[in-house]
Amino acid sequence: MKFKIGDVVFAIDELIEGKVVGFKDNQVVVETKDGFELDFNENELIASSETISQEIEMSVPHPEVFKEKESSKKHKSPLLKKEKHIPVLEVDLHINQLVKSTRGMDNYDMLNLQIETAQRQLDFAIQKRFQRLVFIHGVGEGVLRQELEFLLKRYDNIKFYDADYQKYGRGATEVYIFQNPAAQSSNY
Repeated sequence: MKFKIGDVVFAIDELIEGKVVGFKDNQVVVETKDGFELDFNENELIASSETISQEIEMSVPHPEVFKEKESSKKHKSPLLKKEKHIPVLEVDLHINQLVKSTRGMDNYDMLNLQIETAQRQLDFAIQKRFQRLVFIHGVGEGVLRQELEFLLKRYDNIKFYDADYQKYGRGATEVYIFQNPAAQSSNY
């Protein structure tokens, strides 16, 4: 393995940065800034020379934390299960987040890149069993939003709607991915 635990890495085909936290079945286990553990092949990652943000450092529990958790398990409140936070994968589709320069690209090329990125990220979220995904597309003239909705309508196992207005304004769409296809039909 060319990576070691603690290395900061970037995924080649995804907008994912994280820290190597282990190895499993010839794959590298990476913890993202959001606290997700994802498995990658070595050839899907690039080492970073930058230090990882403090968020990831803080997300790796110290051994004393495990002792605290063990003692608190006996006194768990039933409300904690209801308050459990469902992680959200956020994908910013603004063109300046996807490429360094738009030189030589026309509007059609930029829109295609944004939609291809959205489809790749959605497929990734479905494969990795994320339940929620937010596409940040901005307000603009609404072309990207319309194309994104056209893409999302082709998927059977999802529903989508405007994301939280207080957090994203009007420029984001949230996608809910059904994890159990049988449960999807009962929601309509």
